[in-house]
This record gives sequence, structure tokens and C-alpha cells, in this order.
Amino acid sequence: MTVQLHGEHSPERQAPAPAPPRATHTLAAAGDLLRALAAPVRIAIVLQLQEHDRCVHELVEALGVAQPLISQHLRVLKSAGVVHGERHGREVVYRLVDEHLAHIVVDAVTHVEEKL
Repeated sequence: MTVQLHGEHSPERQAPAPAPPRATHTLAAAGDLLRALAAPVRIAIVLQLQEHDRCVHELVEALGVAQPLISQHLRVLKSAGVVHGERHGREVVYRLVDEHLAHIVVDAVTHVEEKL
């Protein structure tokens, strides 16, 4: 019987090449982004904005969440660079900064739904 030491691969398996290293600040920023997306209401907001740009009252109506809570979550998403608000008269219309962000959320939701 051969005893395998920790860190050794079995003879029939080659060790894969390591993934390219990423800068620490890049990893920290990615972590910040994922934390900003981590709340269910923020995920729901991103899913709504993926379909169409929306103002606060449209998000309140679509999600059934109080306006102050929607505004609070939009502030988090805005500070994380996920959404951008543009004033149109008395309203601010929010949109996703780019489609990469929608893909992160949609892929996570799809992954969970496939397991149900």
C-alpha cells in the first residue's frame, strides 16, 4: 500500500498549471462588488434594470418594497459602481453600468433555480 503525502498527486494525474495571479487590489475590488450584490433586494433591482432603465417609483411598484429601502439599496449599488442614475426632470432614472454585472446576477439566479 502506498501512502500519499499531503500535496502530492496520484501518479495518473498531472498537476494543473496555476491560474494567473491577480493583483491584490483587483481581488479586493471584486470582493467589494460581490458584497454589494449580495442582498436579495439588490439582486432584484439588478434583474429589473437588466430589462429596462427604471426610476425609483417603478422599482417600488415592481418589487413591492418601500421607497426608502429601494433608495438605500440604490445608494449601495451606485457607490459600488453597479448602477448609474441620470436626472430626468424630477425623477432619477437608474441603469446598469454594464452588462457584465447583469450576467453575474443572472448566472447566480439561474444556478440556484437549476438546483430546485
